[in-house]
Amino acid sequence: MFNSLGERFDSIISKVKGYGSINEDNISEMVREIRLALLEADVNYKIVGEFINGVKEKALGEEVSKSLKPGEVFASILRNELIKLLGEEEAPLLMNKPINIVLMCGLQGSGKTTTTGKLGALVRKRYGRKPMFIACDVYRPAAIDQLKTLGKSLDIEVYDEGKGNPVEISKRGIEYAKSKGYDYVLIDTAGRLQIDEELMNELVSINNEVKPNEILLVLDAMMGQDAINVISGFNEKLALTGAILTKMDGDTKGGVALSLRHLTNIPIKLIGDSEKLDGISEFVPSRIADRILGMGDIVSIAQRASEVIDEESAKDAAKKMKKGTFDLEDFLTQMKQIRKLGPLENLIKLLPGARKIGLDNINIDPKAMARVEAIVLSMTLEERHNPDILKASRKQRVAKGSGTSVQEVNRLLEQFEQMKKMMKQMTNGNMKMPF
Repeated sequence: MFNSLGERFDSIISKVKGYGSINEDNISEMVREIRLALLEADVNYKIVGEFINGVKEKALGEEVSKSLKPGEVFASILRNELIKLLGEEEAPLLMNKPINIVLMCGLQGSGKTTTTGKLGALVRKRYGRKPMFIACDVYRPAAIDQLKTLGKSLDIEVYDEGKGNPVEISKRGIEYAKSKGYDYVLIDTAGRLQIDEELMNELVSINNEVKPNEILLVLDAMMGQDAINVISGFNEKLALTGAILTKMDGDTKGGVALSLRHLTNIPIKLIGDSEKLDGISEFVPSRIADRILGMGDIVSIAQRASEVIDEESAKDAAKKMKKGTFDLEDFLTQMKQIRKLGPLENLIKLLPGARKIGLDNINIDPKAMARVEAIVLSMTLEERHNPDILKASRKQRVAKGSGTSVQEVNRLLEQFEQMKKMMKQMTNGNMKMPF
């Protein structure tokens, strides 16, 4: 997401760092490069004009203090203008009613049904809601089956009548949800290959009947500026409360995310950032701006970690690291928790400066972690607590039991000892920085 644009901005900021000051001559060159970068990212040309005018005006009017360098000032200006473009304030999901009804709409192929599942999982985990799905795409049996499969995997109930009138199904589904105590109901509606009168009339009828407090349009971020026409078409009939951009982890230029709010005034509420069912994130303009500029997104990492890592277990591990008593059994426990975070490369990309040192393209083989886990699991509890007793015969047994080699067992033990020393130094505040 935004990789190409981010790299271009990195290059521009690096050039500004070489200037003694920001003036009319060098800012004109930077503005030209910004214009090209945004147009290549498929940002609407009208927005590009407004954006660079804002950057130029701020840069020339900015008093550069002696404590700040031109590059830092310019990066700050870019960040503020990006946040402004993305919508400034976060637009939270609406959850202020005893039963919150969400009408999910979108064209076929946008990922609407999968996103419905992801959103249900998100509100349950993060906000403690009790979600339920209503299957109203009665024209495609595969869509109903997909929603039921998602519901089963997430342990979320799906109200399904098969074929029938979607308006009546949604009405009865809401009544059922109320009787069962569900407080967050997502209605998965039918999509079309394009906006047509039949689709819109059906959505309007459902809207009039169940009166949802949230209407979310699911958009494929890879469709580019056509997304603006789609959102405008839906909004004319439905008064959308927000949009969800899917496939933001793919090879998308990101232009629609930078254009949508400014052109339609519809906030982006969520983005789909992986194919997994937890691959959905709330859209926070300041965090997205930081990602584009390579400043990282530590808040998102912390938020993700807080949802899946047991706090007491983490505290216990930290105490053991400080005392130097952290063993392989503790390591196994922590590794299992880390795996819950999802692909580690997705988190590494959010670290500040990751792009500059090439970490944005890193790939971590999940099989490597599985081999490490297999090695530790092949040890006895005594061996995990006291790895020093692992001599040649024991190592051979562990290697055979884990389907690995003695060399791999030795490598793990060496790396574990190095990690223990480093962690103890860090927790005791004795870590020497390499610069």
